Amino acid sequence: MYDISFPNIGIYLKNIPTGITVFGFEIRLYGVVIFFGFWLAYFIAVKEAKRTNQNPELYLDYLLAVIFPGLLCARLYYILFEWDTFFLPGATFWETFLRCINIRQGGLAIYGGLIGGVLVCFLMAHYRKVSPLTMLDTIVLGVPLAQMLGRWGNFFNREAFGGYTDSLFAMAIPLEFYENNGSFIYLRSSNVITDEMMANLSGGCIQVHPTFLYEGIWNLALFIFLMLWRKRKRFEGEFLAIYMGGYGLGRFFIEGLRTDSLMLWNTGLRVSQVLALLLVIASVAGYILLYLRQKKRPVGAGGGFSDSTDREKQEKS
Repeated sequence: MYDISFPNIGIYLKNIPTGITVFGFEIRLYGVVIFFGFWLAYFIAVKEAKRTNQNPELYLDYLLAVIFPGLLCARLYYILFEWDTFFLPGATFWETFLRCINIRQGGLAIYGGLIGGVLVCFLMAHYRKVSPLTMLDTIVLGVPLAQMLGRWGNFFNREAFGGYTDSLFAMAIPLEFYENNGSFIYLRSSNVITDEMMANLSGGCIQVHPTFLYEGIWNLALFIFLMLWRKRKRFEGEFLAIYMGGYGLGRFFIEGLRTDSLMLWNTGLRVSQVLALLLVIASVAGYILLYLRQKKRPVGAGGGFSDSTDREKQEKS
């Protein structure tokens, strides 16, 4: 039941676990890849900070400060759009509270985490008297790579997949996996496992779009583009705008394939697609406005960094 395969390209993976057990306690691989994603993004931010004469210690402070608020916002975002799943009629306060804080079965929304990360960045930039746009430009360089790793957490959990397909990259997951972990009834009733998947079972497996893989490849491409674009930077906020537009564009189309999307309450719209479209619009508008501001008021040398970067350099010395 722990096998995962891509039958149309001849890849068969045996015994893919959801976690590892250490001293009798299961550590979910979903959490492990998120942990490494955090540190990978931090490592890239530090390298960029050194390259642009910022204080790299600022980004260690940011990493330590953002972990809990980021996870909290990711969870609150998910709960907000899955309200009926968590606040059940007749449930006690304690039962509801435990259901809300139990993230071992998933339920973290990347958009919520990003919102939390931006809020913490603005607060820290204000407190440390540095430019928030400079900080965000430095941070977002590694974010797509961290997101790519995070999507492999979905792979280990056998979640966040798309609808039925028999295309080249179709992913086959044994139905027994969901039956044995007690999630099958919920996934069927919520139409995450669709009628079409059930009608096209192959060897006891559902065949689905591996949207984790699609988004992972897209995020990797976005990361490579940002790294190649670094020395062409012309103004503060440029990397942020490119990231917002690039991520939003990919997420809009990939989200349309998924069967587990959070919905905008009773509107019939997918929350992630709405936000992705808003991200693209905001990125284009922001890029134009920041570019025009740069044309009117040239910033200092060093690829468009402001005086706040120089203040960070002075603090370091």
